[in-house]
Amino acid sequence: MEEEKWIGGMESKEGYTQDGTVDLKDRPILRSKGGRWKACSFIVGYELLERMAYFGVLANLVVYLTTRLHEGTVESSNNVTNWIGTTWMTPIGAYIADTYLGRYWTFVVSSAIYFLGMCLLTLSVSLPALKPPLCGNGVLAQDCDARASSFQVAIFYTALYIIAIGNGGTKPNISTLGAEQFDRYEPKEKLQKLSFFNWWMFTIFIGTLFANTVVVYVQDNVGWSLGYGLPTLGLAISVLVFLVGTPFYRHKILSGSPFTHMAMVLVAALRKRKVILPDEPKDLHELSPDEYTSARKFRRQGLIKNTMQRIGIEGTDSAAGRWNITPLSIIKDGDNFLLDLTLNSMKVLTSLPGEAYQKGWRLFCNSLRIELKKSEVNNCCTQGREKALHCSPKNN
Repeated sequence: MEEEKWIGGMESKEGYTQDGTVDLKDRPILRSKGGRWKACSFIVGYELLERMAYFGVLANLVVYLTTRLHEGTVESSNNVTNWIGTTWMTPIGAYIADTYLGRYWTFVVSSAIYFLGMCLLTLSVSLPALKPPLCGNGVLAQDCDARASSFQVAIFYTALYIIAIGNGGTKPNISTLGAEQFDRYEPKEKLQKLSFFNWWMFTIFIGTLFANTVVVYVQDNVGWSLGYGLPTLGLAISVLVFLVGTPFYRHKILSGSPFTHMAMVLVAALRKRKVILPDEPKDLHELSPDEYTSARKFRRQGLIKNTMQRIGIEGTDSAAGRWNITPLSIIKDGDNFLLDLTLNSMKVLTSLPGEAYQKGWRLFCNSLRIELKKSEVNNCCTQGREKALHCSPKNN
């Protein structure tokens, strides 16, 4: 059974955290001075408003593309899917946070990029020079000859992909930062971490519900300027809420990117694929306890598959040699990374039908309204902002 040990105990002083967390200036942090729900309340508040902002854009995006940018149904659906894929497959913030800036500063910079994209998106649906022309009263979107200019389309999609980049920097870090506010070596805080993730998911659902009801209603019945202005305002408030909690956050020391560790493991495994395993585990390479202590890190001890153990056979430990020999702790991280990658790949596949259903349903609701009149069901096209009413069997 896998076991994790704290080596050296730099944070063993009573009153300090024991999991290696520090303050923003890399100083050991008192347990009573930050972390726990005192810090996570700001993080949960951020997530509630940020999800409202993100899904406020996503929920009705395919409708805007078809009715305002005058794209076809297939083209608009593909563009929305491409944007969603880019948003979720751009975890650039995780690499930057683990390798260079840390989670807090990566999150702050990414939030600024995110907010810039939201502001540009709101301007693109508000300013006359950036808004596509309307079709006019009595003209259906599919019969409209008006087209958005290349410049207007470019501005709109530039805003969307700036949002994707910003989201790629915030999303991988905010939940992890929340988890780091609880010391897993303190039993009470370990239980509080489970409660945190329950509330975390609850706030995500509440923010998503608000976006899919209130924000969508505003976009359909009031206008796109206010409909995108509300999510932009929500994002601005969410970032301010997060920044207010800065004095209370706990932080982890930079430990390098798991992508780099994974590359090291794969290269070393390829080079040592024919090496014979030693009989004694002590012959496998591992860093000294002092190296873990100085970096406030942990030595992982547990079962590792034989194919992975070959990577850690003792040998040279030069900088260049790290691509030929890898400590067991990093090998275990690489093993876990492969497992996470497999699970997340399955998540992508299972989410595709849901995304297709959501876009199709929004298009259906935008084009058809089912009215019950004295037990007779009539299929009618939606009376939209252009006040177009078109009922004909050939359009059903």
